[in-house]
Amino acid sequence: MNFADSVITRVRELGHPLCVGLDPHLDLFPPLFRRGSMAAEDPATVVAVSDLLTALLERLPGKAAIIKPQSAFFEQLGAAGIELLQQLMGRARELGILVLLDAKRGDIGSTAEGYARAYLDPHAPLRADALTVNPYLGLDTLAPYLQRCKDHGRGLFVLVKTSNPGSGDVQDLNVEGRPLFEQLASKLGTHVSGFAGETDWSSLGVVVGATYPDQAVRIREALGRGLFLVPGYGAQGGTAADAVRGFVPGPAGLEGGVVSSSRGIMFPVAAPSSATAWEQAVDAALDRAIDELGNAVARR
Repeated sequence: MNFADSVITRVRELGHPLCVGLDPHLDLFPPLFRRGSMAAEDPATVVAVSDLLTALLERLPGKAAIIKPQSAFFEQLGAAGIELLQQLMGRARELGILVLLDAKRGDIGSTAEGYARAYLDPHAPLRADALTVNPYLGLDTLAPYLQRCKDHGRGLFVLVKTSNPGSGDVQDLNVEGRPLFEQLASKLGTHVSGFAGETDWSSLGVVVGATYPDQAVRIREALGRGLFLVPGYGAQGGTAADAVRGFVPGPAGLEGGVVSSSRGIMFPVAAPSSATAWEQAVDAALDRAIDELGNAVARR
């Protein structure tokens, strides 16, 4: 199935667009899960990361359509971290959860082809349903990824207006009377329809931070029916209403993408007293995000 169709169908069924980010910040691990020194080079650390993320994954079926592991947090652990990432992606597939790998790759020619092969080919060990990419080396660098979208039903999220405070240093630069992020969205918009599925949503999407809701509206106008990946909700200060400002009315409410939350769900309390207390805190955090986002997209 076309990636956009898979996402939109599942989001409609669940009634909310929550995407759970897997960002295992080592310094945030509660004592319950800590092992050894928790240094990246300590072999015990990958065991701690595995224990927490495996437990988290098992709580997500029926609550989230998609997860977003951040590749950097696994790469820092070396070969064992990459192996763990592969295992978690496989387990998510077994649980019926889509995987959006947040790797933000960006390079030219054969290197871009290598990245696309590594993450989006059907038999790649680290295969994902969708990938984040950086377009600032030129739109031609997106070609290998877009080919996988056509051939294998994959999805692509292109960085356009990111959630960090410094994003405006480059993305807001005036280019022929419009900010660069809007120019980029317009260029991508000319290709969006070529990756649309039965839902009329496109698997060629963009990253738009919840911290910039007004810009999200402008990007939607320029982009058309491309999916949004919206980081910045929760810990970074974006509200649920901010996060869905770029969504549009659909059959069951506002739709048009997924909204990521990671730290607020992975680390809902600093020092849970037991595994049961942590599970209860995670469930409460999930329910809170689901309620907030569900209310934000509900028909009024």
